Amino acid sequence: MWDILKMQWTREPEKYSIQSDRIEITTMPHTDLWQRTYYHFRNDNAPVLQMETEEKFFSFIVKTDFSESGHRFDQCGIVMYLDSENWLKGSVEYENEEFQHLGSVVTNHGYSDWATTAIPADVKTMWYRFSRREDDYCIECSQDGEHFTQMRVCHMWEGAGKIRFGIYACSPEDSSFKAVFTNLEITECAWKAHDGQQPD
Repeated sequence: MWDILKMQWTREPEKYSIQSDRIEITTMPHTDLWQRTYYHFRNDNAPVLQMETEEKFFSFIVKTDFSESGHRFDQCGIVMYLDSENWLKGSVEYENEEFQHLGSVVTNHGYSDWATTAIPADVKTMWYRFSRREDDYCIECSQDGEHFTQMRVCHMWEGAGKIRFGIYACSPEDSSFKAVFTNLEITECAWKAHDGQQPD
């Protein structure tokens, strides 16, 4: 069961609101999560609100509303932040008036990747489902909260034991917006075991 009181900040933002069924985060300019790859810089200052668990099989669902985003790279979504060099995130990143990036970043041992697909700029809400099966993870998205599609399956090298997971919001450039999170829920693992050939 989701318990808002169990969530703790990593880098508490200056302006936010937490209610039992709604969390609002107002981003600060020049906040982001990224490590090394391609751009060579390292950004590790985005506010993250998470809870801790040792449960090996579960799913976490949240609805994000980013209606106020309107500057390049404004983003909010789900996160599993273990430390500065081991984390993953899923979000929609604003690009321009025509399109934005629906994508995910996985960072293992200090190197980030970025897998994206373009979606229309008029999409202003997105649901995410983050699922754990031991040290493997799945990120899914949905526009209605009912029908989820896979964004990413990944392995986290430091994700086998106790983890922290939750939500984040940031504005990497000179901007700020209010991100709204609702419908937070923990369920049994919706990412079922593979029904094909078993590994050797």
